Amino acid sequence: MPCTATIPNLTAREQAHHLYETIPPGLFRVQDEADRIAWRVSPEPFALSKEQLDAIESLGSDLLRFYRSLNNLYNRSVRGTAPAFIAEYLDQGKPEQIVKLGRQNRFKQDVPGVIRPDLIITADGFTATELDSIPGGMGFLGAMTEAYCQLGLESAGGDHGIPAGFAAMLRHVTGVEHPTVAIVVSEESADYRNEMSWLADALRRLGFADAWVRAPQEVTFSEEGLFIRHDDGREARLDALYRNFELFDLFNVPKQELMLYAARHNRVRIVPAPKASLEEKLAFALLHHHALSAAWRSELGADVFERLLQIFPQTWVMDPRPMPPEGVIARLEAGGAPVSDFRQLTALPKSERGYVIKPSGFSQLAWGSRGVKIGDDLTREEWTSAIEVALTSFDRTPYVLQRFHKGKLIRQSYFDRDRDEIREYDGRVRLCPYYFVTGEESVVLGGILATIAPADKKLIHGMTDAVMTSSILRERTAS
Repeated sequence: MPCTATIPNLTAREQAHHLYETIPPGLFRVQDEADRIAWRVSPEPFALSKEQLDAIESLGSDLLRFYRSLNNLYNRSVRGTAPAFIAEYLDQGKPEQIVKLGRQNRFKQDVPGVIRPDLIITADGFTATELDSIPGGMGFLGAMTEAYCQLGLESAGGDHGIPAGFAAMLRHVTGVEHPTVAIVVSEESADYRNEMSWLADALRRLGFADAWVRAPQEVTFSEEGLFIRHDDGREARLDALYRNFELFDLFNVPKQELMLYAARHNRVRIVPAPKASLEEKLAFALLHHHALSAAWRSELGADVFERLLQIFPQTWVMDPRPMPPEGVIARLEAGGAPVSDFRQLTALPKSERGYVIKPSGFSQLAWGSRGVKIGDDLTREEWTSAIEVALTSFDRTPYVLQRFHKGKLIRQSYFDRDRDEIREYDGRVRLCPYYFVTGEESVVLGGILATIAPADKKLIHGMTDAVMTSSILRERTAS
């Protein structure tokens, strides 16, 4: 759908004012909400070259293939036809009920319906620091895209790319042309309620789906399925339930047993399926594991395997179990010597600590940059402590060690509200494309959220002094 300007021919400053007044407040939560919109507004979407956009568009099908291959390898590992350590690692630290839930026949072949990688723009292209299958930002990006569209600026994915892609995913999952869906937001995920409400409103407004945001306790159950009640008292039976809550919090979610019962008996579709094995950052370590190369090549195909090796940074599971005297951790060195125990990394000087330590998943610390430690940003004592915490947490929360790839510096404009003028700063960029699964091997790109953090920030995430914007196909001008 082409983007038609309703407020054309404004100056950059006027465009920024329009965006600041048009984007609904409260869609993106940060700690300090003193302002109506608590991030820096750019007068234009982030500019991507054709080469960059083409690479991002083609990445979606590779990531879908990765999820399907990971799922197959996990299932084979459980059956004993692939190495046992695959399932052992992906199940590590999880309650038995969670493991059994993900292995149920009803969910066995399911993969996430939404795929969002975090892509850092580097001097050589992109590096994907992680994957998220329950991502925030969809409503936020959709609302921002519509605001830019009013200025005649068409973002990647189109002016309605997020709601259109989300609806296409729901149609694929349910087989219903105009599905009824509840986006269930738990108390633990309450920060996302406003933006998910925007998405549900957009789905109804555009005629894509009958979508509503509900708290878990507002979903009702009968032997026929799951229902939600409207303000006028009418009940609507759900075709799909979008799970906007994490599995580590599942047992705190009201009525979760009834939701899962309905899904197991094919009376509703839960998206994403409750499969904790597909929500682990250590999947990157499995892709790079030397003992699994042949299995990955067989599952992915040689070309996709090589492309993913280039974009997924080298990652290791921080497994504290001892090795035999001749054992070493593949491709990991300290001071030019092979490493057989992660504690050997404590002796590294800052200049050689180009690593990130973070919890793999199934933990309140595993999302939103919580629990992330960057090696060269820590004192010796902090670095030593981060390694020790990771190793001693293995039984309940595995951690990963990942090579840190520094983002490329770019020049970014933003609206300084205090000075009422357009200014610039040096920053580094994280791109978050939102892919929606619309078939066994097909995805659509709904949009690309760009976060440009000041150059002195090591972690790139939503913050008050970062620009957050959609993305557009346009070569950046030299600064």
